[in-house]
Amino acid sequence: MHGKLLLLAGLYLVQGLPYGLQSSLLPILLRGHGLSLTRVGLTKGLYVPWLLKLAWAPLVDRRGSPRVWLTLSTVALGLVCGLLAVFPPPQAGQAGLPIIMMGLLLLLNLGAAVQDVALDTVAVQLLEPKELGAGNTVQVVAYKLGSALAGGGLLVLFPTLSWPWLFLLLAATYWLAAALAWAAPALGQLPWPQVSEQTTPTSYLLQDLLAVPGTLWTAGFVLTYKLGEQGAGSLFPLLLMDHGASASDLGLWSGLGAMTCSIAGSSLGGALLARHWQPLPLLRSVLQLRLGSLACQMALLFYLSTPGASLDPGTITRGTAFLSLCLQQFLGGVVTTATFTVMMHCSQLAPRALQATHYSLLATLELLGKLLPGTLAGVLADGLGPHLCFAAFLVLSGLPILDLSLAPSNLT
Repeated sequence: MHGKLLLLAGLYLVQGLPYGLQSSLLPILLRGHGLSLTRVGLTKGLYVPWLLKLAWAPLVDRRGSPRVWLTLSTVALGLVCGLLAVFPPPQAGQAGLPIIMMGLLLLLNLGAAVQDVALDTVAVQLLEPKELGAGNTVQVVAYKLGSALAGGGLLVLFPTLSWPWLFLLLAATYWLAAALAWAAPALGQLPWPQVSEQTTPTSYLLQDLLAVPGTLWTAGFVLTYKLGEQGAGSLFPLLLMDHGASASDLGLWSGLGAMTCSIAGSSLGGALLARHWQPLPLLRSVLQLRLGSLACQMALLFYLSTPGASLDPGTITRGTAFLSLCLQQFLGGVVTTATFTVMMHCSQLAPRALQATHYSLLATLELLGKLLPGTLAGVLADGLGPHLCFAAFLVLSGLPILDLSLAPSNLT
C-alpha cells in the first residue's frame, strides 16, 4: 500500500500547482496593483475547463490507458509553463491580465483538468475499500501542499525569484512527474477498457451515472458543502488587506500558514478515518465547528469597521485575524478529506467502465460549488457591502449540516 500512496502523493502534489498559482498568487498580486474586488474575483473564470471534465472523462474511461492520459497531460502542462516563462508578469497600472497570459493560463487549467480525470481514474482503480481513508488523505494533503508551494511560497519568494525562472522550474517539475507516471509499474498494470465498455451508448451515460446508489445525495452535498466557506475564505484576506494588512503578511498567513493548517486538518481527518471513524458523523461535528469559526470572522470584520480598530503589528486584532485564517483552513481540511472519501466510496459503487466519469461528475460539482462563491464574492461585496455579503456566506455554510440528515444508508 505504501508504494501506491507514495506514487499518488507525488502526482497529486504537481496537480495542485496551477490552483495555488491562480488562487493565492494572482489575486493578491492583482489587488496590490489596484484592481477592484470584482475584477480579481472574475479571474477565477479561468478555471472553466475544470467544469467541463465530463466532456473528456468518458474518453479516459473508454479509450487508452490511464497511464498514457496521465503522462501526456503532464507533459503538456510542462510545455505551457515553458511558454509562460516567455511573458512578463502583470505590471502596475494594467487593467487586468494580458490576453496572451489569460490564454496560456486557460490552457494550463485545461491540461490540469485532463490530468485530474486521469489521476482520479488511477486512484479509484488502485485503492481498495480499506485504503480509501489513507488514499484520500494523501490526495488532499499532497494537492494542498502543491497549492501552497505554488501560491504562498511563491508570494514569499516573488521579490527575489524572477518570473521566467519560476515557470521554467514548474516546467521541469511537470516533466519529471510525467517520467514518474510513465515508469511507475503500478500504472502499467491497470486494466485497459474492454470492447463492450467502449461501445456503451453515450445517450444513456447520465442516466447510468445517476442510477449509481447514493449519487443524487452525494452530488447535492458536494455542490453545497463549500459554498459558504469558499466565499468567505476568498473575501476575508482581501478585506484584511483593505484594513492595512500587507501582501507579504497575507502571503505568509493566508498562503503558507493557512495551507499548513489545512494540511494538518486533512491529515487529522485521515487519521480519524483510519481509526474507523465514519465519514458522515465526522463531517457533522466538524461542520458545526466551521460554522462557529466563520461567525467569529464576521464579528471581527464588524469590529474592524469601528473607529480606532486596526491591524497594526503587535495588536490582538492582528493576531486574531491571522489565527482565524489558520483555524478555518484547519477545519476545512478535515471536511475535505472526509468528503472526498464519501465521493470515492460512492464512485466505487459504479461499474468499472463508469468509475472515472462518475468521479469526474462528483468532482466537477464539488469544484463548481467552490468556484461560484469564489468568483462572485467580489461582485457581491462590491454590490451589497462586505458585511452583508459575509453574513450570506455564513448562512450558506449551515446548509450542509442540514443535508447530512438526509444521507442514504449505503454511504453511512
